[in-house]
Amino acid sequence: MPILIDENTRLLVQGITGRQAFANTLYMRAYGTRIVAGVTPGKGGRSVDGVPVYGAVTEAVAAHPEINATVVYVPPRAVKGAAIEALTSGIPLVFLTTERVPQQDMLEVIEVAREKGARVVGPNTIGAISPGRCVVGLIGARVDHANLSFRAGPVGVLSRSGGQTTTVSYYLTRAGIGQSTALCVGGDPFVGTTWPDVLDLFERDPSTRVVAAFGEIGTDNEELAAEEIRAGRFTKRLVVYISGREALPGVRFGHAGALIRSSAGSAEAKRETLRSAGAVVLEHLDEMADAVGKAL
Repeated sequence: MPILIDENTRLLVQGITGRQAFANTLYMRAYGTRIVAGVTPGKGGRSVDGVPVYGAVTEAVAAHPEINATVVYVPPRAVKGAAIEALTSGIPLVFLTTERVPQQDMLEVIEVAREKGARVVGPNTIGAISPGRCVVGLIGARVDHANLSFRAGPVGVLSRSGGQTTTVSYYLTRAGIGQSTALCVGGDPFVGTTWPDVLDLFERDPSTRVVAAFGEIGTDNEELAAEEIRAGRFTKRLVVYISGREALPGVRFGHAGALIRSSAGSAEAKRETLRSAGAVVLEHLDEMADAVGKAL
């Protein structure tokens, strides 16, 4: 089985009447995701492509108790309230698509999720896809593009970059190698689901044999992943590419979390840490399919 999302996912869309959420709702439904409700404060009683809209998450959950995941499309300073509303309403899986959420807000969301025993993915995530089963977020963008880039198979894809989640998957699909689930954890400094969290999910998933990962400078996700390998908690093969080798310390590299501080978080340091732990570390991203094929 894939991780996090599948044909049993029953999705809520928060902010559904916004332009991005509306477009993504059409795409997710066309791919086959079961979207059962949407929420926009002050706009309850409307519908979006046949999806009923409620004014609050509590109203949506009361009307649709089958909801087991939500994806949030709201401005950065509204993310904390929207996420905590979902978590306190009992939704166990929350995807946060918004970039540059205030860091203190995100730390509070992470703490509430921990207290509720729930999982938050993001912020700044493009979402996740379990090919042929379910998609949450923008990943794939259109059904024809999703079918071109993703196919079902034995490789888990893990990335800090939304676009590169698709790139890695496309390289694999083009080589005839499918994916169990492809997931972007998000590029902000503090995210609700880290690389060790995802590796644990893939470790326990019998359908995933290898994990292909796209990393970048900044944060300690990749170093923590190396510790999972060293400790024997992740035993499958990890094939990883680290971007940002030419980035200078103190200069942000695209994502808010992609920033080298002093000597910590550099691409070369991450590469060496992962390599010494036993991961397959690539020189170039276009080596991904060959390396994963050999690992399989």
